Amino acid sequence: MLKTSLLFFVTALCEIIGCYLPWLWLKRGATAWLLLPAGLSLALFVWLLTLHPTASGRVYAAYGGVYVCTALLWLRYVDGVRLSVYDWAGAAIALCGMLIIVAGWGRA
Repeated sequence: MLKTSLLFFVTALCEIIGCYLPWLWLKRGATAWLLLPAGLSLALFVWLLTLHPTASGRVYAAYGGVYVCTALLWLRYVDGVRLSVYDWAGAAIALCGMLIIVAGWGRA
């Protein structure tokens, strides 16, 4: 379970970075060269999703819970936005959903 969770967090970081870099280019006037590492990051994101040993729909559903948590951590530490108790509660619920789905892999 720990290995799967860590893999999901790395996967989420790749997705967020792959989307954040073009955002910097479009919204903040950063260099278009950021599109190259963004594309590589998104390709890595897709590859990482294939490393899980279950049906893709289950992987995507479980990943969603980790993505919520990772996006909120990004919001806090990269964007500098203070999280509310509702943010933390939602992240905890999403993470519990991921753990429940992953616990059922191989049992369905």
